[in-house]
Amino acid sequence: MTHKIAILGASGYTGAELVRLIATHPTMEISALAANSKAGQAMADVFPHLRHLDLPELVTIDEIDFAGIDLCFCALPHKTSQEVISALPKDLKIIDLSADFRLRDPSAYEKWYGNPHAATEMQKEAIYGLTEFYRNEIASARLVAGTGCNAATGQYILRPLIAAGVIDLDEIILDLKCGVSGAGRSLKENLLHAELSEGYHAYAVGGTHRHLGEFDQEFSAVAGREVKIQFTPHLIPANRGILATAYVKGDAQTVLDTLNAAYDDEPFVVVLPLGQTPSTRHVRGSNFCHIGVVADRLPGRVIVVAALDNLTKGSSGQALQNANLMLGEDETAGLMLAPVFP
Repeated sequence: MTHKIAILGASGYTGAELVRLIATHPTMEISALAANSKAGQAMADVFPHLRHLDLPELVTIDEIDFAGIDLCFCALPHKTSQEVISALPKDLKIIDLSADFRLRDPSAYEKWYGNPHAATEMQKEAIYGLTEFYRNEIASARLVAGTGCNAATGQYILRPLIAAGVIDLDEIILDLKCGVSGAGRSLKENLLHAELSEGYHAYAVGGTHRHLGEFDQEFSAVAGREVKIQFTPHLIPANRGILATAYVKGDAQTVLDTLNAAYDDEPFVVVLPLGQTPSTRHVRGSNFCHIGVVADRLPGRVIVVAALDNLTKGSSGQALQNANLMLGEDETAGLMLAPVFP
């Protein structure tokens, strides 16, 4: 059976990544591509690396006939996304890659994103899209909210450790580096080559990063009590990739055993032998997440490092993994591409 797919926001990085992945999917066909600002153009003109594909022309969202669409990916900015999704057919399966449906509490959404949520009933319906931990709920969902890429990386490290109670929940530090594509494709002065290259910097320092809303929500739910971590993201002069380093109190072998138990059967999460650490180079362009555990020289302290591609496992690959579940397909379909190296 062939599933007909629509992508809204196809002219952004996550939209292009969805097209790249779906192009090799055995049972999905891209039937509609929307990009209001570039409507009327060919996808090959917007993204020349996709010119070998036979793709529909970019159109406005209003021009799409959703009657024949089985699943829609929405890769639009937050706030815009909730407005668009609210107007879509009520029986349409949707995966939203924005932040609009990640937070279950409307007041938390307003706190972190600065405006009231305009689709609170749909917000209640949405399933959080961290596949490895919400697999059963995602399979039967109509609306899935993709995670933030930073939030996904931190959770792959910390969620099993918090759930098992093997680390001090009040002493968690997460230091994260993210490639520039995580900031999107819109023109921004601080992302100009002359402003960004040959250096990197911390941003949203002191607990202001929006993905903290996801950490607070998910970690506290897993622990059954409030858990708040220290988190500092950094922007690095690389196109793709996230490297997250967590500093925790616990026993290194116990931490490793806990992660191995959590991910032993997971096709995309690879836990390395004790003492080895991952690199963004080893997951580039893939749906894999690599995790390494190292015992610190200070007794009772552990360093855990995770690497993933923010556009793939952190966003579009995760979305396709969830779409496979929602459509009853093999969860790994279209996603077993090996990382690109060097």
